[in-house]
Amino acid sequence: MRRLHLGKHTFEIRFLESPADMAAVEDVQRAVWPGSEADVVPSHLLITLAHNGGVVLGAWHQESGRLAGFVYGFPGMVETPAGWQFKHCSHQLGVRPEYRGLGLSFHLKRAQWQWVRHQGLPLITWTYDPLLSRNAHLNIRKLGAVCRTYLREVYGEMRDGLNAGLPSDRFQVELWVAAPRVLRRLEREPPSPLDLAHYLSAGAHILNPSAQGEGGFPVPVEPASPAEGEVVLVEIPSDFQALRGVDRDLAFRWRMHTRALFETLFAQGYWVTDFVYLPEPWPRSFYVLSHGEAQLG
Repeated sequence: MRRLHLGKHTFEIRFLESPADMAAVEDVQRAVWPGSEADVVPSHLLITLAHNGGVVLGAWHQESGRLAGFVYGFPGMVETPAGWQFKHCSHQLGVRPEYRGLGLSFHLKRAQWQWVRHQGLPLITWTYDPLLSRNAHLNIRKLGAVCRTYLREVYGEMRDGLNAGLPSDRFQVELWVAAPRVLRRLEREPPSPLDLAHYLSAGAHILNPSAQGEGGFPVPVEPASPAEGEVVLVEIPSDFQALRGVDRDLAFRWRMHTRALFETLFAQGYWVTDFVYLPEPWPRSFYVLSHGEAQLG
């Protein structure tokens, strides 16, 4: 168990094992992914995972007694050039809307990492929508995960209120449990983040600098030249959720545009290694891609 003081709130992160615990996880799922009861992972499956090598962690809000958020995953395997090896597959992370912005997602993932490290597994993988800036900031910049895998239509047609109507493309990210970049972020004080100006001054260039469209939403622009150099930048919308809510056609254009870009870059040997946000003169978000595994330390 771990107690956290975040702002005016106190949370306790602990393992979830009982039927009452898992019923609370179901309720959080409904709050995070509304609109499709069929997509709620049931408590009996969560209990089975928790009792058979999986990890189900929850953050309880001490003032209200409610479950504010959860994360869970289970052991899996991945094929490597040296053969199959064990890993931890993290499947879901969810935080109630009223507790977002406090850093709770980071602490849940950090607690998961600590337990997987205790289990002796070398790798944690999970998927997320690469167009979601908030998730990119957490997964890539704060946790130190990297990505070299783009998956098309992972879940088929999704029905919940957040994902319905768009191809369910995902990044599959890798968090190497004992990698120096991960230890610097999760075991010690995190390094000072690099900003966009740093990458540009070092010679990186933006492959697809967006244009401003109606309503202030960015419009994707096809790259004028192929990727070259050790580091390149790929722009994504800073608030894809808001864009998707207003203009589904534009959201679909961004999905297809970035699908083509990332698939090409990964095939060329680039890895996503960082994420930067530029607040002015208007909000902009960029993935940093480095060429080759030597950039991953």
